[in-house]
Amino acid sequence: MLKINPQFVQAITDAGSLEELFPMVQHAIELEHATIPPYLTALFSFKPNTEAAIRTVINSIVIEEMLHMTIAANILNAIGGSPNISNPEFVPNYPTHLPMGIGETLIVGIEKYSPDLVKRVFMEIEEPENPIIMLDRAEVTYRTIGEFYMALQAKIQEIAPEVLPGDPNKQVTSDFFAPELLFPILSKADAINAINIIVEQGEGTTISPLGTDDELAHYYKFEQLYKGRELVADPNAAHGYSFTGPIIPFDVSNVLPLYPNTKANMLPRGSEERRLLEEFNQTYSNLLFGLHQTFNGQPGNLGNTIGLMYDLRLSCQKLAEMSFPDKYGYTIGPSYEFISPNIKFI
Repeated sequence: MLKINPQFVQAITDAGSLEELFPMVQHAIELEHATIPPYLTALFSFKPNTEAAIRTVINSIVIEEMLHMTIAANILNAIGGSPNISNPEFVPNYPTHLPMGIGETLIVGIEKYSPDLVKRVFMEIEEPENPIIMLDRAEVTYRTIGEFYMALQAKIQEIAPEVLPGDPNKQVTSDFFAPELLFPILSKADAINAINIIVEQGEGTTISPLGTDDELAHYYKFEQLYKGRELVADPNAAHGYSFTGPIIPFDVSNVLPLYPNTKANMLPRGSEERRLLEEFNQTYSNLLFGLHQTFNGQPGNLGNTIGLMYDLRLSCQKLAEMSFPDKYGYTIGPSYEFISPNIKFI
């Protein structure tokens, strides 16, 4: 179970005003974003038209992380703050620790898909306070991501007015997400409901691996991939669920050999490989710029910004099929390095 630096939870507990919560909610946005590039890279590392079952699982988690990032931005806007997304400091320098000191020994990198990666990194990121179905491990009692959100929820309940002070016109909604999952956060009750969605989609409830939307929480989705079987209701199991559902097939030969933690400066200047990687980074940076505008008064830009995800995938697929110069047996991975945006949204 991941540790979170207790100073961040304490800062929430000690806050006497909504303004004092602004940095904490900004950190939440940074955290939700920081998981997306590693998950996307694993998703993009499969050869085309292979591993459909695994792709479906990872894609669903990526979409929900995008939702959580948007919800966190809506919360920050609702309490009167402004999300800050389009800048170099927002982008993790992978491999790195997650924001807020989460997981003291966990280093999150950019790697191809493997069951080992799922267990070693992805399940560690998403592990709830009390997993319903435990892998073998010692019991531990430190703070988790979910506890951070619960502290934020409690503080909003304590100090926020019933009608939140933020500009309602900055609230982001989209047909891309169900209205019961992404909605304008205008009141204290809205904020509390929205935080529940983030926690339950990531961790499940305290009595079930399912969230209130009847979807498996991220931790259990990843555990299915690691174990290679679907998690299903089982009245004979101690916790009511077991990994006895249909097999989730995996063929390692369908994974492209991405070089881990690629950086643009590893590739020769002026080479086609370097040009394509910098093109990927430009698209990624433009996407962040689009999100920054979306969360700062131009919510109609969300559709165009999501469209850049398609360009990002195409760019990554080109790289993943190109041999890495001077690194025999490897292809080029994405690097998610910030470049000044060169795009305008209308």
